[in-house]
Amino acid sequence: MELHLETVALFSLKLAYESEGQSPILRDDLVMGDYQRDVFELLVRRGDVEGIQVKVGECVGLALEAIGGVDTVMGRELHRLAADFHTEQAIEELDAPLIALRNYLKDIL
Repeated sequence: MELHLETVALFSLKLAYESEGQSPILRDDLVMGDYQRDVFELLVRRGDVEGIQVKVGECVGLALEAIGGVDTVMGRELHRLAADFHTEQAIEELDAPLIALRNYLKDIL
């Protein structure tokens, strides 16, 4: 799960901050500092669903802004997927909506 969480963060931050002609954002970039796998690993170990949702929400919010908000087709779908992720209340329930969110972000990159 930690890898999927980190990937959602990475894809979101790529949408928000990466621009053509510049170096790509990588997992070890400073912008990823609060969203690296070990940060998510700690949250998962603690069972901190709310903390995980906050971290993912921060990144997805930036991505949503970068694609024009909820007034766009892509924005509405991203918002729907993020809402599905945020309604889950147990660690075990996060996998399916997390993978859907990751796959969607990958597709729109």
